[in-house]
Amino acid sequence: QVQLVESGGGLVQAGGSLRLSCAPSGTYGMGWFRQAPGKEREFVAAISRSGLTTRYADSVKGRFTISRDNAKNTMYLQMNSLKPEDTAVYYCAARRVQAMHTVVDIGNFYGYWGQGAQVTVSS
Repeated sequence: QVQLVESGGGLVQAGGSLRLSCAPSGTYGMGWFRQAPGKEREFVAAISRSGLTTRYADSVKGRFTISRDNAKNTMYLQMNSLKPEDTAVYYCAARRVQAMHTVVDIGNFYGYWGQGAQVTVSS
């Protein structure tokens, strides 16, 4: 059983930045998803086991960066130029995978989830 723990959420003004962390990242394929009030969960970003392949939702492309430090067993989501519409609970997710360079943007492929971190962006 993998227990993922997110940290780094908070309140920030529009245009500001936050960095989320998730541990442990282990040897899993990893991803970030978010859910805003009254909306369905949506994909944000994913990173392969190797860290060499990433994928982003169009809504965050160019503003968010997903990364991982395998030595520290931690994954990150650097969020810049935040907008009020980025307000949501952010969840990290992990999936068991043998392939080193594949990514998945569908939540059902992830077997492990963190408890969520609230990100609130004020206008």
